[in-house]
Amino acid sequence: MSNEPPSPAVAPLVASPTAATRRRFIATTAAAGGAAVVGALGAGQPALGAETAPGSRVPTDGGSKDHRNAKREKKMRIVAVEEAFSVPGAIRQEEAIRQHLAAPEAIKKEWFRRLEDLTELRLADMDANGVDMQVLSYASPGLEVIEDPAEAVAVARRVNDHLAKAVARHPNRFAGFAVLPLQDPKAAVVELRRAVKELGLKGVLYNDHVRGHYLDEPQFRPVWAELERLGVTLYLHPAVIPADNWRVFDGYPVLVGPSWGWTATVGAHALRLVYGGVFDEFPGASVMLGHMGELLPFQMARLDSRYAHVPVEQRVRHLPSYYLRNNVYVTTSGVMSHAALLGAVHAVGVDRVLFSIDYPFESSAEAVGFLRSAPYAPADLARIAHGNAERILGL
Repeated sequence: MSNEPPSPAVAPLVASPTAATRRRFIATTAAAGGAAVVGALGAGQPALGAETAPGSRVPTDGGSKDHRNAKREKKMRIVAVEEAFSVPGAIRQEEAIRQHLAAPEAIKKEWFRRLEDLTELRLADMDANGVDMQVLSYASPGLEVIEDPAEAVAVARRVNDHLAKAVARHPNRFAGFAVLPLQDPKAAVVELRRAVKELGLKGVLYNDHVRGHYLDEPQFRPVWAELERLGVTLYLHPAVIPADNWRVFDGYPVLVGPSWGWTATVGAHALRLVYGGVFDEFPGASVMLGHMGELLPFQMARLDSRYAHVPVEQRVRHLPSYYLRNNVYVTTSGVMSHAALLGAVHAVGVDRVLFSIDYPFESSAEAVGFLRSAPYAPADLARIAHGNAERILGL
């Protein structure tokens, strides 16, 4: 890390939303009644035009159906980049952990049925909702729950081989993120190289912490070096089992998981990478964050404004916003909100936002409806729907 003060705000390497995008959003909002929208938002009420319901379309021509847009929607390629699968029996602890998941039994049963299926149910769901490709990743709990490094290495090879075979059977429908045995960083480098170079996987997905350790720690620097050398990203995903217990969550289990705790912990982990100098040492490395970037795009101004208070010896080369615009990619997984999408794109740039469903935990129909009705010009919508994934992941 540098002892020099941070450089002035650096212009992002990505383009901001186009003027056409802004015009379309403004026109849509104005059609809904701008003053009414602002008033409703201030009162905490949903506002027509400020937020479009999943599956609905942005009105055009005074509310009449725009046949050209409908035709464009049918043809638009869709790539979803955080779509889960599982390998029955691969992780010994999985069944015990699944039993404690806070969800109705019927819902959990359907999740597990779909996680284990890589053909019939999954492809039918994709076809029914116009999803051309899923980028598959191993479902949580993943390798982070394994204590023995040797076991983690063996499970990683098994899961990655299983995934590669599934992709090979349906190369036009599936791609994949590898798992890594980060309990043994040297072995993780070897498996990363094998997964990318031999198996053709497109990056890595890992569930937050490595048995309480975070990826800014020195032992993981060789992994970052290999990620940068191979030119692939690491998708930082929440973990079912937290690294520690936060007292503020006591008595409120609803706060621990996807409603809030996962966002807080994974967002903080990503900031450790920033403040820990990972991206200064490996400027070509990147992470992908789901759930609209775990809300970090909306915190950028605050992060920058407080950076002046960071002790000089702990500063990195740029303001925090620089890394969020140059080393972080954002996916829409689990956040079907046009307001959030507009904010994320405005913050990090349309070329860094990717569509995701989070199948089977979220509805493909709702997620695709949210995407198709997003208030963006066709070129920008295509980037989010498939173009960015194709470019970043080499699909």
